[in-house]
Amino acid sequence: MWAYESTFYQIYPLGFCGAPRENDGVCVSRIGRVASWASYLEELGVGAVLLNPVFESSAHGYDTRDLTAVDCRLGTNDDFAAVVAELHAHGIRVVLDAVFNHVGREFWAFRDVREHGWDSAYRDWFITNFDGDSAYGDGFWYEGWEGHFELVKLNLRNPQVVDHLIQCVRTWREEFGIDGLRLDVAYSLDHDFIRRLREVANELSAAPVAGGVPGDASFVLIGETLHGDYSQIVNDSMLHSCTNYECYKGLYSSFNSHNMFEIAHSLHRQFGGDPWCIYRGLHLLSFADNHDVSRLASILSDPGCIRPAYGLLFGMPGIPCVYYGSEWGQEGQKGGGDDWALRPAFDEPAPNELTAWVGRLIGSRTGRDERGVLAPGARALCYGSYRNVQIASEQLLFERVAESWDGQPGERVLVAVNASGQPASVQAGELNGSFRDLLADGASAAGAVALSGVLELAPYETRYLLAC
Repeated sequence: MWAYESTFYQIYPLGFCGAPRENDGVCVSRIGRVASWASYLEELGVGAVLLNPVFESSAHGYDTRDLTAVDCRLGTNDDFAAVVAELHAHGIRVVLDAVFNHVGREFWAFRDVREHGWDSAYRDWFITNFDGDSAYGDGFWYEGWEGHFELVKLNLRNPQVVDHLIQCVRTWREEFGIDGLRLDVAYSLDHDFIRRLREVANELSAAPVAGGVPGDASFVLIGETLHGDYSQIVNDSMLHSCTNYECYKGLYSSFNSHNMFEIAHSLHRQFGGDPWCIYRGLHLLSFADNHDVSRLASILSDPGCIRPAYGLLFGMPGIPCVYYGSEWGQEGQKGGGDDWALRPAFDEPAPNELTAWVGRLIGSRTGRDERGVLAPGARALCYGSYRNVQIASEQLLFERVAESWDGQPGERVLVAVNASGQPASVQAGELNGSFRDLLADGASAAGAVALSGVLELAPYETRYLLAC
C-alpha cells in the first residue's frame, strides 16, 4: 500500500491558515495556503498530507457543526477541492481527519434535539436521558466525550447515524478525491462501526480517483490511539494503521534520559522477532510530535539530539509523520487553557539545515519513479523486520531486513544512532562487509563503505547502512 511507503506531513488547517479561533460566520478562502506549499512538500519528498478537521465547526474543528461543508473560516467546498487537486498534481495524497465519535452542540441534528426534546427525530442519534438535565440546562442529559459536554457523543449503534457518516465518507471521496481518513479518538469508536468503515474503504480502493495520484488507489484508514493493544483495531478487518504513542514517548524520553534501552525495548516489544512481539507486520504511524503534544524542539533537553531523534524515527518500523514546521525546528510547548500555541500560522516555509536533513531521511525511504509517483527507496526501511544489535546508554544499532519479494531482492539495512555530543564507536559482527551509506551526501553517496566490525560515529550522527 502507498501509505506504507510514504512520509506523511500533518497540518492543522485552522491554525496553519490563520483562521479566527471562534467561528465568526464569515467565509474567507484561507485553505489555499495549503496548496501554496505543494512544491515545497514535493521537493521535501512528502507522500501524503494529513489535514486535521476542515469541516464546519464552532471553534477548534472537533466540535463539528456540519460534516458536509468545509469550515467557512477556511473557504468553500470548491476551494478545498482545488487544494486537493493541486496536491495530487504534485504527487501528494490527502488524508482527512474524520471526527466520528462526537460532534459539537451546534451540530444540526443536536440543535434539533435541543429545540424539540423528546419529539426530535434525532433523539436517538445521541446517548440521551430525559429523566435528567445537562450541564447546559437543556432539560435532558446526554453523554459527552470523556466528560467534555461541549462535545456530544454520537450513538454509533444507531443505523441512521452510521449511514449518515458512511455517506459523508463516500461524498468526500467523490467531491474532493481524498485518499483516506485519520479517525479521531479511534480508541473510543464502536468496533462494528470501524468494520463497516473498512468495508467501505475496500470498496473505494477498487476504483481510482479522478485526477488523483497515479498508481495505488487504496483508501487508507489510520486511527488515533493512545495506549492499549493496537492490534485490537489494526487488523485485516478494521484499520490499516494507528498512531504509535508508545514509541512516541520512548523516542524523546530515551534522548532526554540518556537511555536508549527504553526505545530499543519498545521497538523490540512491538516489532522484534520473538514470538511474543506483538505488532510484527503492522505499519503504525510514528511521529516525534503533533498538534496535541509539545514539539520535539521544545521537549528535548539537548537541542543537538533533534537530528538523531529524526534519524531514529525514520529508521524504525512504521509510517513516519512530520508535523508542519517541526522539520525546521519550530518550537511549541503544550500547556495553558488550549493548544493553539502548538498550531501556529505560517505564511511560507522556513527551511534550514534541519529541513535538508529530514529531506535526506525521507529520501532514504522513498523516491519517485519516471511518472513522479512515490516508490520505495530502501524497502527494508518500509517493510523490514526489526532486530536490536547493540544498545548502550547513548548509542543504538538495529537491523531492518526485507526478504525478497515480487522479483525484488532482499535487503538489509543497519541503523546506527549516536545520541551523544561526543564521538562514539559501535562494535558488532554485523558491521563486517561492504555497505552503501543511504544518508551520504554528494560524491560519497555512490561509493561503498567497507567495515571490519567497527563503526565510528560523529557526535549526534545517524547512519543508514545498506548491505551490498
